[in-house]
Amino acid sequence: MNRGERLQKVLAQSGIASRRACEELITAGRVKVNGVTVRELGVRAAPGDRIEVDGQPVHGPQKPLYVLLYKPAGCVTTAKDPEGRKTVLDFLSGLGGRVFPVGRLDYETSGVLVLTNDGDLSNMLMHPRYGVMKVYEAVVAGRPKDGVLQTLRDGIELDGATTSPCEVAVLGTDGRSTRLVITLHEGRNRQVRRMLDSVHHACLRLTRVRYGDLTLRGLRPGSWRHLRPDEVAGLRRAAAAGRPFADRRRLR
Repeated sequence: MNRGERLQKVLAQSGIASRRACEELITAGRVKVNGVTVRELGVRAAPGDRIEVDGQPVHGPQKPLYVLLYKPAGCVTTAKDPEGRKTVLDFLSGLGGRVFPVGRLDYETSGVLVLTNDGDLSNMLMHPRYGVMKVYEAVVAGRPKDGVLQTLRDGIELDGATTSPCEVAVLGTDGRSTRLVITLHEGRNRQVRRMLDSVHHACLRLTRVRYGDLTLRGLRPGSWRHLRPDEVAGLRRAAAAGRPFADRRRLR
């Protein structure tokens, strides 16, 4: 099995999952090549090899699909949910192909979500080394003081590491709650909500309004559209332009 493409790449190109998720399938022993269970990531597969995941045959590469979904609140960003909750794939009727989400938005968060079967692009966009711009609008409890806003901009310690500098601006307040716009270049698990919790301003509503150059314009919650070729190219440029977070200076 030293010829052909790496198995995780073949799986990703077939629309099974992102490259990283395919690696997890392999190491978990859920993939077979020509009847033999594979657990090592260095294995390659060639055209004509019989590949199975969980006993189901894997077909050849799909036509590349790139989708922008306005994820509504109240659904999970996975292909299946053991609790039976609605998933983002439930909104993609008529797509005509298999895709997987690029990163995640949590159950109660809405907004821009990219889905694709292009494992290479997905891997670039999700790699922690790179920082595609993500813009969120958050409604938070109370009215954060200037010092609190600066603390958020400078970085919050989460899981033993400080978040990268970000942009935070106030859109409006009624005294009981405040609308913020927050621009990040990283994507830790539930990062915005955890940052706001850490400064004692609970997030009441959260929407990702921009991812790279992609916005929600023309979409309503639960609706989707195919990305244009120039938009796909823009995502590639955004990922390629990323730099390690440690090399970033504070955003101006």
